Amino acid sequence: MHESESNDFIYFGGTPESESKRPVNPQKPLRTRAMDILSRQEISRVGLKRKLAPYAENEEELEKLLDEFAERNWQSDERYAEAYIHSKSRQHGKLRLQQALAQQGIDAGVSREFMPDKESELQTAIYVLRKKFKQPGRDLKEKRKQMRFLAYRGFDMATIQTALKNGWTEDNKFD
Repeated sequence: MHESESNDFIYFGGTPESESKRPVNPQKPLRTRAMDILSRQEISRVGLKRKLAPYAENEEELEKLLDEFAERNWQSDERYAEAYIHSKSRQHGKLRLQQALAQQGIDAGVSREFMPDKESELQTAIYVLRKKFKQPGRDLKEKRKQMRFLAYRGFDMATIQTALKNGWTEDNKFD
């Protein structure tokens, strides 16, 4: 291989150094960016604002665009909460779901509407407990480990205790 052949790379739009320093397609309008994001997934207002902020001229322009999208119902925190809870409720409890939605700026009243009921949350706790541990804890150390696991997954203490007590029976009767 000749020395000249090793440097035959073509960099579109400049050198590789300049490519990494500039945003991808900076001339793309903010409105188009928002439409692209929303066409792929439901996203909260806070999440959309975070993604668009680097490309906005100022805060006022961004807020105006977000208000318009919410008014036209193109972006909806309610739809986002419903989709998020639907996708995550088979793995996590109410506490974890509420915390994640609160971090996205979703009001607790909105998220409460879509939360699973007590019985389905208990079924989920039993499902994830059995999937992870396969058998009941033999001693206090193992039971505490199972409790910590379920607590990390966002289940409240009453649900955890009921799942540990009744999760290993075949008929799954609940007290």
